Amino acid sequence: MIRMICVAAAMCALAATASAQSTKDMPPRVELHAFQSLTISDSQFLAGDDKGKDVTLTGALSIAQGSGRLPVAVLMHGSGGIGGNIEHWKRQLHAIGVSTFVIDGLTGRGLMRVGDNQAALGRLNFILDIYRSLDILAKHPRVDPSKIVMMGFSRGGQAALYSSVSRFQKLWNKSGADFAAYVVFYPDCATTYRDDANVAKRPIRIFHGTPDDYNPVSSCKAFVERLKAQGADVQLTEYPNAPHGFDNPLGANPPVAARTDQTVRECRIREDDSAVLINEATKTQFTYGDACVRTGPTVGADPEATQAVTTTVVDFVTSTIGSR
Repeated sequence: MIRMICVAAAMCALAATASAQSTKDMPPRVELHAFQSLTISDSQFLAGDDKGKDVTLTGALSIAQGSGRLPVAVLMHGSGGIGGNIEHWKRQLHAIGVSTFVIDGLTGRGLMRVGDNQAALGRLNFILDIYRSLDILAKHPRVDPSKIVMMGFSRGGQAALYSSVSRFQKLWNKSGADFAAYVVFYPDCATTYRDDANVAKRPIRIFHGTPDDYNPVSSCKAFVERLKAQGADVQLTEYPNAPHGFDNPLGANPPVAARTDQTVRECRIREDDSAVLINEATKTQFTYGDACVRTGPTVGADPEATQAVTTTVVDFVTSTIGSR
């Protein structure tokens, strides 16, 4: 009888421990915040022209378990909207005591996705949305404003990466806060902006896949070299079998073609002195009707790369902003 009681007690203790571990990634409080942003063209963004269309967007602040002011990661989705990878990273971050703020950059603009019509929304709008999220987080009583990490994916990865550019911060970030680090997944690096190698003195970590034919890693390698030449703390990790969107647990495995999605994988674009984006091949203003624009990039999951990048990012975030 004594032995049975001891075994039962041990099993109860193990069950309690497992239950505590399994709920560690659950936030005790979620707040929905409406915030103001703008819908503007890329040229307006580059010129600092705020005469755009006012728009009300929404962000979900999931407060991790813990007390007082906590670290937080801002998550910016890609052209398909908030997907399974966002939920994956929310769980990983909450489990280490980091809150999350998920921006929805599409719904408030009357959009569901823009992958098959990238011209429906200027690609730099998400950077403005990211800065506007800091207006909320910098003043929130449960957020440590010195421990905010920026994470972005695909179109949102591009926004996360270039939100580090000092010129853009001076033009658009009025919050008084800055990001402690930038964690960037498979961004498009095909465009060269004026003075874009002058970035915030914060660590930048980029994660990409060798076979990515949506946003090829080659252009990001070139940008990373330019950043390093300016003394930036930047690293690019490349996974040999990872397709675009590889960290989405709900992604296709094996990967499939996103037949109607547009990609600028064969384009080279630069900003001219008038804040206009120029197609290097034609020397005229870039449009999504240009011959270099392709469709049908491959997207899907890579569980092995996801496991590896999860460990790397969790360790990086923990060492950079700490956890509770």
